[in-house]
Amino acid sequence: MAIKKNNNPTRGNVNDIAHYQRKFWKIFFIGLGSVGLFFLFASWGIFGSMPSFEDLENPDSNLATEIISADGVVLGKYFEKNRSQLKYADLPKNLIDALIATEDARFYEHSGIDGRGTLRAISSFGTSGGASTLTQQLAKQLFHGEGSKFLPFRIVQKIKEWIIAIRLERQYTKNEIIAMYCNVYDFGNNSVGVSSAAKTYFSKEPKDLTISESAILVGMFKNSGLYNPIRNPQGVKNRRNVVLSQMEKGKMITEAEKEKLQSLPIKLNFKLETHKEGTATYFREYLRDYMKKWAEENKKPDGSDYDIYKDGLKIYTTIDSRMQLHAEEAVTAHMANLQEEFFNQSKGNKNAPFVNISSAETQKILNQAMKSSNRWAVMKSMDKSDEEIIKSFSEKTEMTVFSWKGEKDTIMTPLDSIRYYKHFLQSGLMAMEPQTGNVKAWVGGINYKYFQYDHVGQGARQVGSTFKPFVYATAIEQLNMSPCDSIIDGPFMIRKGRHNVTEDWEPKNSDNRYRGMVTLKRGLANSINTISAKLMDKVGPEAVVDLAHKLGVKSEIPLQPSIALGAVEITVEDMVAAYSTFANQGVYMKPQFISKIEDKSGVIIYEPIPESHDVLNKDIAYAVVKLLEGVTEGGSGDRLRTTGGGSGDNRWTGYPYQFKNPIAGKTGTTQNQSDGWFMGMVPNLVTGIWVGCEDRSARFKSITYGQGATAALPVWGYFMKLCYSDPALKVSKERFERPANLSIKVDCYVPRKVVDTTAVEQDTEEFEL
Repeated sequence: MAIKKNNNPTRGNVNDIAHYQRKFWKIFFIGLGSVGLFFLFASWGIFGSMPSFEDLENPDSNLATEIISADGVVLGKYFEKNRSQLKYADLPKNLIDALIATEDARFYEHSGIDGRGTLRAISSFGTSGGASTLTQQLAKQLFHGEGSKFLPFRIVQKIKEWIIAIRLERQYTKNEIIAMYCNVYDFGNNSVGVSSAAKTYFSKEPKDLTISESAILVGMFKNSGLYNPIRNPQGVKNRRNVVLSQMEKGKMITEAEKEKLQSLPIKLNFKLETHKEGTATYFREYLRDYMKKWAEENKKPDGSDYDIYKDGLKIYTTIDSRMQLHAEEAVTAHMANLQEEFFNQSKGNKNAPFVNISSAETQKILNQAMKSSNRWAVMKSMDKSDEEIIKSFSEKTEMTVFSWKGEKDTIMTPLDSIRYYKHFLQSGLMAMEPQTGNVKAWVGGINYKYFQYDHVGQGARQVGSTFKPFVYATAIEQLNMSPCDSIIDGPFMIRKGRHNVTEDWEPKNSDNRYRGMVTLKRGLANSINTISAKLMDKVGPEAVVDLAHKLGVKSEIPLQPSIALGAVEITVEDMVAAYSTFANQGVYMKPQFISKIEDKSGVIIYEPIPESHDVLNKDIAYAVVKLLEGVTEGGSGDRLRTTGGGSGDNRWTGYPYQFKNPIAGKTGTTQNQSDGWFMGMVPNLVTGIWVGCEDRSARFKSITYGQGATAALPVWGYFMKLCYSDPALKVSKERFERPANLSIKVDCYVPRKVVDTTAVEQDTEEFEL
């Protein structure tokens, strides 16, 4: 059988071409469809969950809560990751330029995926650089981090990044994407976001960053672990110079500027943000405890709990950062000075810092301190016996200890370190506006890192003579007395059975002498014990205790006449609030330290309602103020005005103070000089200061240094000098407001008015003291 041959080769070629064309398009459409389905399945979450619309609208940014002062300064943060939210307008232009030039030059031209860059990366197999846009990098940071190194999984992850990037571009503006990217990147050293990084590495707000500093941070976007300025300064400098070159390439800086900036050394002002350092540390810790209780009582709209470590709240406080810094400076300056005297006096005391206690009592104090220590808790958790733990306290070890000249590395036994720390005088200071209750400054101790007990809101101590104005106020109210009424300073006794006393009580004056007939004003100015005791006898302890509680004192007060001399334990916070009532014309204002709280979107979620109540009428409150003015005009607080000095004046830090404006105040000193107090008032600021050791048996031997006028008053004088030198604080130098038609005699002796050469009448009001 003959075979028919195909004599038309062209026809065969055409058929072959058509065949391959059909095959090509089949493969192309199948491939295209597969890619489309792959993207579709990825967007549906088949290859792993994808962020929802709500997730894109509110990405989990794990924001730190910021504590903001009344004058707009961030005092500190609560965080797991130290991340702060910035708006695009808060970012410096040089940082944005550096970021665009280095990370995504065509950022404003693409819609989330850079097609040109992607093709370049694919064609070169990645050797000519990556193709991730800023939006893709943001998607990675927000929703899955670095991801897998396994190629198939990495491809899936890259596709998901593309999808999320496109969604982000649809959801946000370009500027919002830049701001979000700058807010989520982890720069190391507990700093997430440009705001935290700027403060950590340069101690600056982002808007104040220089071009070089911005280039350093942008360089860290590549790998913050590798390009860390603390660990790798040379590598950071090289990377910074690459960023500067990219900025010059993008015509954002000139070549001359680039070369000048590249020659600069890496300069840092590194300050690691922690909860134990910075401004207002004691207040921030007090606020933290308050916020835990607040979160229990105030829920989110969906009923869930607020988390102060993640929810990015903004807590606006009443603290004034400038006044807070002045208060901290005053405490530091005086306590360092007074501590030097304390150490000098302890040198000859074999049982230092304790005075007049037995070895058994000393051992009891040390044993209690051992059992309260962190070392004891850690070793107990390791199932060590008490004997083993106690033995370890006598073994020398290397440690870093606190001193007023800076931290010291030393070798000593843990037991010796306990005794060493018992030497340190502590302090508590609070300042408040009497008219509003706004707390303006809060210093709970000398160094939060080493001494975490808060002596403002946490620690109640005996108040000594600072309690006496409560007795005088009760007498003026109940007995219709005035500051000008006289009473005999002489021997006095309350017999057993009267006012609940269990044995005869005969108070003595601190100087063991009597002055005869004196006015109430002089009695309080010189803190005469017998006068306070006689007034207490007349009104009874119940009336005084009732008034003290109305003034905001929360402590339990015994119904005993001895409270007239200050045998009562009260916190600095409560004492300031009580004295503020006198300055506020008899109206008690509860101390307030929060003005409002906002969520991360700026919505106000809490505004406190001021709490107040009437305690005394205006005339009585003003009479007490005039009594307290006598203390600084010729009584135990007159060194605020004198220039002559006296015994121990080298420890009156900042002396002479030379105040000439009206000041109402009261010193307080407890038995054996364990506690020194000063309460100082001007019309719009009331400040209370306590000074003493942690243990009452650790104290000065004499009243020269242990009294309130030496231990606490200088802190007030130093603090007020700083406040008055800062006119923006507007701390008053005016007289206290005198009620119209005052019904109580307060001007005990008023000579004729004198007209000076400027023809301006000067009120030369004087007092019989």
